[in-house]
Amino acid sequence: MVKKVVVGMSGGVDSSVAAYLLKKQGYDVIGATMQVWQDDDYYQGMEGGCCSLSAVDDARAVAYHLKIPYYVMNFRDVFKRNVIDYFIDEYVKGRTPNPCVACNKYIKFEELLKRAVELGADYVATGHYATVEKVNGRYVLKKSKDVKKDQTYALYNLSQFQLAHTLMPCGVYNKEEIRKIAKDIGLGVHNKKDSEEICFIPDNDHGSYIKRCVPGKIKEGNFVDKNGNVLGKHKGVVYYTIGQRKGLGIALGTPMYVVDINPAANEVVLGKQEDIFKKNLIAVDVNFMAFEKLEKPMKVQAKIRYSAVPAEATISMEDEKRVRVEFSEKQRAITRGQSVVFYSGDILIGGGIIESVQ
Repeated sequence: MVKKVVVGMSGGVDSSVAAYLLKKQGYDVIGATMQVWQDDDYYQGMEGGCCSLSAVDDARAVAYHLKIPYYVMNFRDVFKRNVIDYFIDEYVKGRTPNPCVACNKYIKFEELLKRAVELGADYVATGHYATVEKVNGRYVLKKSKDVKKDQTYALYNLSQFQLAHTLMPCGVYNKEEIRKIAKDIGLGVHNKKDSEEICFIPDNDHGSYIKRCVPGKIKEGNFVDKNGNVLGKHKGVVYYTIGQRKGLGIALGTPMYVVDINPAANEVVLGKQEDIFKKNLIAVDVNFMAFEKLEKPMKVQAKIRYSAVPAEATISMEDEKRVRVEFSEKQRAITRGQSVVFYSGDILIGGGIIESVQ
């Protein structure tokens, strides 16, 4: 019996080729673009990103070229609630969230999967650079062939059910191969630029975006040193993140870095470069793929942000809901709100949200 799959199509080359590959493999493929933009006028002029209206035109053209059914599905409300509102709230609380992690968890692999089931589909698929495999009776993610494009970091919180119903055909290719496939089959998006900004903030100015959304919550405050001495004025805690040096708007005669953010006092703490290197953290909202629960301390390679190089660490349960991560060497700018993700070789073990830095 032919299996049916709904492919989340962003209008980019990766998801477009994913749809082609699955059709070639014999799946009954349906294309779907997730409508998440909040204001048609605001997003009308955007180019490229998966929140743009032009993405719908590109995805529809690809679906027509591949001769597959295509739908635009409205996810505005759930996206605002679980991604945009979460993003704003985290920054206001002095943390630095990763909206792609939230989007993957709540939108692409939860809401889209629900819609796919309603359409009678067996799977959802995306253009992510990762592969789904079964190891020791459990579904896991493995790093993609293209190490530079690997996206497993933002996918650590998928459940066993979601993984069992997910296909990621691009994971066994590198980016150049994907672009060549797209060009060879005549897809106009073969040379489309990758989207790198936050999809709902096209100018990448997250501080100004948040201020527009919740103007009453963003107020000027003090830059202070580690002893609480006032160094100057900042324009609002949402404009800053741990490890930041540029764009502080203050000159102190020596390079200074954001080492802490205290939203209760509306203070941004500045210090020297050595102050942003730490070894230990506590993570919450932890999800394990390779096993149901962590029974004893385990040596892993851990990443504290998408662009970080995996580093040796030991993970252990701090309590029933929290995991302690102890790195062998100090890591630069461990940041509350970001995700810490664990690997064993090329297998994604799991991950969680950084709650505190020890």
